Amino acid sequence: MSRSPDYSLYLVTDDALAGGRSIEWIVAEAVAGGVTCVQLREKHAESRAYYERARALRERLRPLGIPLIINDRLDIALAAGADGVHLGQGDLPCVEARHIAGPNFLIGISVSTTAEAQAAARDGADYLGISPIFDTPTKTDTPPATGIDGLRAIRAAVSLPLVAIGGIKAENAAAVVRAGADGIAVVSAIMAAADPRAAARALADVVARARQQV
Repeated sequence: MSRSPDYSLYLVTDDALAGGRSIEWIVAEAVAGGVTCVQLREKHAESRAYYERARALRERLRPLGIPLIINDRLDIALAAGADGVHLGQGDLPCVEARHIAGPNFLIGISVSTTAEAQAAARDGADYLGISPIFDTPTKTDTPPATGIDGLRAIRAAVSLPLVAIGGIKAENAAAVVRAGADGIAVVSAIMAAADPRAAARALADVVARARQQV
C-alpha cells in the first residue's frame, strides 16, 4: 500500500446504521461508487469478531488498492494485516503506536484543535481526522464542533493530509473541501443510504468538483 493514500472519500463503518445489511456488502458497493479509503470501526465487537471482519475486509480491499484502517485497536490492525490504525486523543499515543508498528504503517489521529494537530504532526501521524466539523448524532463522545473556521485554522497550522468528519453530507461537503480538507469522512451518509454505491458516487462527484475550485 502506498504511503500516500487517496483520502478524498473516506468511509467509516457503523454496524448500527447498516440496517441489517452486511458491512462487507456496503463497503463493496461504496468502493464501487468511489470510496477511496475504509476505516473499520467496531465499538462493541469482541476482539475475535473484530479481527475476523478486519481480515475479511482486507482480503476484499487489498486487490483494489483501497487502504483499510482499523479504529482504535492497533493490535487488531497489525494482526489482520491492515494498512493502518486510527487513534483518538484517549487512545494509545501516536509515538508509541509508531514505535510498535514501524515507519510504513499508516497512523491517523483525531484532533479538534490546532494544538492537537501540531502535536500529532510532531509525533509522527500520517494524516489527521478533524472531528467533528459539524455536530452529528453518530458520535456522542466528541468535543464541540470544530466548524469550517476551525478547519481553516488547522489547515494553516499543519501540512499533513486532513480528513474532515462529523455531520458531512453532499450538501456541505464542498465547503469542507474548499476550507482545506484533503478528504471527507462519512458514516451515515453512506452506511445508512438505501443505495450505498449511488451515495458514494454523489459524494465523490461533489469532492471532485470542489477540488477544482480550490
